[in-house]
Amino acid sequence: MRIPFLDRRPRVALVRLSGLIAARGGGASPGGLNIEGIGPVLERAFALKRLAGVVLVVNSPGGSPVQSSLIAGRIRQLAEEKKVPVLACVEDAAASGGYWLACAADEIVADPSSIVGSIGVISAGFGLEGLAEKLGVERRLATAGGQKSFLDPFRPVEPWQQARLQDLLSALHEEFKGWVRGRRGGLLAAPDAELFNGRFWTGREALPLGLVDRLGDAQSEIRRRFGEKAQVIPFGAPRPPWFLRLLRGGAALAEERSAWGRIGL
Repeated sequence: MRIPFLDRRPRVALVRLSGLIAARGGGASPGGLNIEGIGPVLERAFALKRLAGVVLVVNSPGGSPVQSSLIAGRIRQLAEEKKVPVLACVEDAAASGGYWLACAADEIVADPSSIVGSIGVISAGFGLEGLAEKLGVERRLATAGGQKSFLDPFRPVEPWQQARLQDLLSALHEEFKGWVRGRRGGLLAAPDAELFNGRFWTGREALPLGLVDRLGDAQSEIRRRFGEKAQVIPFGAPRPPWFLRLLRGGAALAEERSAWGRIGL
């Protein structure tokens, strides 16, 4: 029998970062991640007494670059304040924004079959101008500011709009690349053109490229790093009330399904 106040075992906070990364009000979206929902969870995890380290279990196809940056930045801030090591363990995927989160750790461990990488930026939409004309729908739009109707789906894309969008995507891509270079440093073992073109790899393929440090899983890594007697304390974002999950569920699931589909999962 263990007496709680005499228990001196090292404690490891295990934080799950699962789902699409997306900014939505009311905390974490159904199955998703944002700083509003996961920020308080990280605060509690890093505030544990006798904290030996934090393990991030990452399982995300990506999503919002801003939310990815905010969450990763909060992890680094807390890690430096508390002076504890952070380990990322990839399950199904740490792709795109999911890899951004994984890079907040000091080391990255992946399953041989995990999907890792996808260091790129994507924008997708639909052009509905032909459909509106076919249905006899007249588009009535008034703006103050010449670019307020940027990429309006009911108007043909103009060359300057396509060029501007490409500039925006390239700027975001540079931010992503800078973060990966800053966190992985000299560990990267392939040219930029190969690593940063949006391609993704299995965990086994990512290892020689320097995108991950080892192959393994969270439980074996905890035992290896912190010992058999380490006390694992799980943390996860609170689920929204059932009625909010019901209201958001259809659109959120379709969006997440699309994100997972881009990496074949």
